[in-house]
Amino acid sequence: MLRRLYHEQPAGFAFTPANQAWAEAQITKYPPGRQASAIIPLLWRAQEQQGWLTRAAIEHVADMLGLAYIRALEVATFYFMFQLQPTGSIAHIQICGTTSCMICGAEDLIAVCREKISPRPHTLSADGRFTWEEVECLGACANAPAAQIGKDYYEDLTAEQLRKLLDDLAGGLVPVPGPQNGRYASEPLTGLTSLTGQDSGRTRYNASVQRAVDLGDTVKRIDGTEVPLLTPWLKKPEPEPVTGAAGEATEPKPGAGRPADETGITVQEAGAESAGAVPGEPAAADAPSSAPVTTPEAPMPGTGAEAETPAAAAADGPQTPADAADVPGRKPAGPAAPRGLREEE
Repeated sequence: MLRRLYHEQPAGFAFTPANQAWAEAQITKYPPGRQASAIIPLLWRAQEQQGWLTRAAIEHVADMLGLAYIRALEVATFYFMFQLQPTGSIAHIQICGTTSCMICGAEDLIAVCREKISPRPHTLSADGRFTWEEVECLGACANAPAAQIGKDYYEDLTAEQLRKLLDDLAGGLVPVPGPQNGRYASEPLTGLTSLTGQDSGRTRYNASVQRAVDLGDTVKRIDGTEVPLLTPWLKKPEPEPVTGAAGEATEPKPGAGRPADETGITVQEAGAESAGAVPGEPAAADAPSSAPVTTPEAPMPGTGAEAETPAAAAADGPQTPADAADVPGRKPAGPAAPRGLREEE
């Protein structure tokens, strides 16, 4: 879908003092030279302040971040969450039109928006107070059909309930968000079928709805004074390096007085609780021996050509005349020769 800037643009843009402080604080989240990473939160706050993204707002954010205007325009036109045309002064209604909501009645909600707001999406109502659009999945499939108004979800909607919501908003009221059919959250309509013990002692609203009720107005434009500005990342002390007695950073050190082995590796100092023995030194008397046990089934392991197992010895054939006599077709062996010089029979 081709997205263009609106044909009528205001002359300029400036953040409110509180939003300006908020924007500057967000930039400090990123290391020097990486301030461009703050572009999405800053564009979003600009949209929250004026309802939609103007060209002046996009360029203002680009100037704050030291970006070319085209870079900021690329971001603003790519993400559909950014509104590039004016929205209603009271509310912009977003109707979910994906599978679950469509099956459960989203088309009826869209019909109400066409009737009460405008026949076309992204178009101001006659009084300029409302706009609407159909959006992709809102993630409220268990509460379909759903609509987002401002920052909140209005779920389990019917066409009549949406009409009433629009009338209440036009009258200056802020309807309680969340399920509109009496459900607490997204549990079955007939009640919980599991974890039934959690049903007692709950609050009147779920946490999301309670937060919206506490704020009181979740559809108004954001000027930055709604909540205190918090920047906890600026208050974290720098971690101090672990230092030794001399004040220098401690590092692993080779074992004192122990030379490197033939591979050039030195033995590192081990803690007192270590049970491992240092190569080249006798193990402690009370330390368990790690030497392999020699049994007929598990012979002492060797290395290289000196290693030999019972199976390998049997493969080499009998080593004495008596043994050779017991094997049909084998000649008695002479004096044993070095293994590397034996002839293969």
